[in-house]
Amino acid sequence: MTTVIPLPAPVLLPVMNSEQTFPVRRVYCVGRNYAAHAIEMGHDPDREPPFFFQKNPDNLVHSAEFPYPPLSTDVHHEVELVVALKHGGDAIEAADALDCVYGYAVGIDFTRRDLQAQAKAAGKPWAAAKAFEHSAPVSQIVPAQAIGHPVDGNIWLKINGETKQQGDLNQMIWKIPEIIAELSKLFTLAAGDIIMTGTPSGVGPVSRGDTVSCGIDGVATLTVAVV
Repeated sequence: MTTVIPLPAPVLLPVMNSEQTFPVRRVYCVGRNYAAHAIEMGHDPDREPPFFFQKNPDNLVHSAEFPYPPLSTDVHHEVELVVALKHGGDAIEAADALDCVYGYAVGIDFTRRDLQAQAKAAGKPWAAAKAFEHSAPVSQIVPAQAIGHPVDGNIWLKINGETKQQGDLNQMIWKIPEIIAELSKLFTLAAGDIIMTGTPSGVGPVSRGDTVSCGIDGVATLTVAVV
């Protein structure tokens, strides 16, 4: 059977030490999952049910450059642990959730903060602030069988060599098994799904010409130039 238009190109992410790639199905993001970041954004850091938003699969890019987006003068960096799923389901138990994980990466959730603030003030969705082109650079995916399932580890981001974000994975309010379990109550998860798990405090603006480097100890590093 043919299609009326050409099939879109699949979104494929590189896998460490492999010629195989990871195909992306959906991208879920966890909001305010580090207490200090919740506080800096003006919210209560108490453990509330997690909330989620989405990026588009083709927002994920493995590239050395981040093109500064139009319609914004206040684009912020948010470094995150990225989880890649090899299978999923509905109403997954937290005790079984790590069986769904293929691997991990480090990524940046770039956000048009000015557009997000306008949307929040008007009670509108954040899609234009979060799901724009090139908004989620990611490292290679590192299989869990190579590194295990990280529960702690330094997570950091620097701009032009100056540290802007610094935290530890153990500071996540909702841990990886809980995130998967809660998300699977709302959506049917499946192989190829990506979860961006939230960012520590220290988010702030980037400018054209900046070099943004970030990493998670024991997982991966990533460097992009803002162009």
